Amino acid sequence: MQAVLNQIMETSYGPINGPAASLPIPEPDLLDNGKVSDNRRDSQDSFREYAQRHVRTAITNAAASGVGGANIHPRRGTSHYSKRMRRRLVYKNGEVNITQTNIRKRRRRYLADIFTTLVDIKWRYNLLLFALAFTFSWLIFALIWWLVCFSHGDLDHLENQDWKPCVLEIKTFTSALLFSIETQHTIGYGTRHTTEECPEAIVLMMFQSCFGVICQALMTGIVFAKLSRPKKRAETLMFSKSACICKQDGDLCLLLRVGDMRKSQIVEAHIRAVLIKKKITKEGDVLPLFQFDVDLGFDEGRDRLFLVWPVIIVHKIDEDSPFWELSPEDLHREQFELIVILEGIVESTGMTTQARSSYLPGEVLWGHRFERLVTFQKENGQYQIDFSRFHNTIPVDTPNCSAKELAEMTAAGQTPEQTFGGARPEQGDLDDDDDDDDDEEDEEENTSLSAKSDRFLDFLDSDASEEETTFCNRASVTSPVNVGPQWRNFFKVEQFD
Repeated sequence: MQAVLNQIMETSYGPINGPAASLPIPEPDLLDNGKVSDNRRDSQDSFREYAQRHVRTAITNAAASGVGGANIHPRRGTSHYSKRMRRRLVYKNGEVNITQTNIRKRRRRYLADIFTTLVDIKWRYNLLLFALAFTFSWLIFALIWWLVCFSHGDLDHLENQDWKPCVLEIKTFTSALLFSIETQHTIGYGTRHTTEECPEAIVLMMFQSCFGVICQALMTGIVFAKLSRPKKRAETLMFSKSACICKQDGDLCLLLRVGDMRKSQIVEAHIRAVLIKKKITKEGDVLPLFQFDVDLGFDEGRDRLFLVWPVIIVHKIDEDSPFWELSPEDLHREQFELIVILEGIVESTGMTTQARSSYLPGEVLWGHRFERLVTFQKENGQYQIDFSRFHNTIPVDTPNCSAKELAEMTAAGQTPEQTFGGARPEQGDLDDDDDDDDDEEDEEENTSLSAKSDRFLDFLDSDASEEETTFCNRASVTSPVNVGPQWRNFFKVEQFD
């Protein structure tokens, strides 16, 4: 068993550290239709999804062939891993994992809204369509010009200097093609032009000129619409890779973080979330993709964001929340997908944009909170956002029970004995939870570490005595135990008990 897993990891992604058997068993798919899944790695697949899919396939094959361990029961492996692992409905980049089939008159309906269809298709198809449209229009009009000249007899009197043709200097189909290009794009080199001899040639020139203007305007509009689509603006909006569940203000809350990488703001930004989960009605009907509303503070106005810096979105788990009876043990067994939708108006274009992301049960961390990433730079007087810590989380003490059980225990005056997480946060993050009304200490808390170090060195050079300097050289500043009380106050370092 272990040999099979190691072989998969080494051949697919190279050698990895840690036991491969720690990978969780894939959950059955809510959309399972009995089809065999494709083992190729998709661009939206994470390492975990790819490894889980290949681990399941390798275990099934090993059980059937007897390779990799004789303790695997073939029937058990086939029945347990026959179902496909649950795939996302909405990928992390916002794309929807849905394929539409059996739509009647689909092509006719798409052609009825030709402009939207041309904007939605890919660039290569647009460029190919424009090139073919221009080429065919040049050839068709060139053929018409050649027929006009042929019907007038211009091609039979090429050597007659007294003959007045419909179009000067059209002798072959190639010259007719050149004249068609010059007329449609108003180039006008001056050697070929129509005469007043043929009225049909004048009408044809007017029609082709109008057709050329319409084609160019359509192409320009489609190119501009594709370049200014608000969908591209959504690529600079960030969602945290994981969501967190921790205790906040005495209640269990679901946390996720959103941010904007651009300085131009998203005006009227607001966020909403839905939980996709199976529901069984009172009549026994199964709704596999039922949408449960997840309240993100609509009544209090917390869903409307001022997205200048990354914001942590809070969902309070109460009686109306779909997570009300969810415990840490249930979190690993449940099958759901939390879809988050952020909408707003692009400040530079005034168009509405929408960014989407989703979270599976394995991406919800129980007993964690997000790390602080906004610090105040005292040397330049600006607030600095460190996006390298955007997805970082910190374990915190959290009750190891559901929100419903926590509310019942709180009402009964009891305290949960078991906690999930239990790990203390890092020293630099302890100040994030402290409530201090002193403005001077708040400024000291937000000061960057480099500014504090510069102040520390200046203090040593100027005011520190020889005894204090010798002590600081011998003490480890990074360890709260070795730093004296005067230095703890200087660096704002908390000491663990």
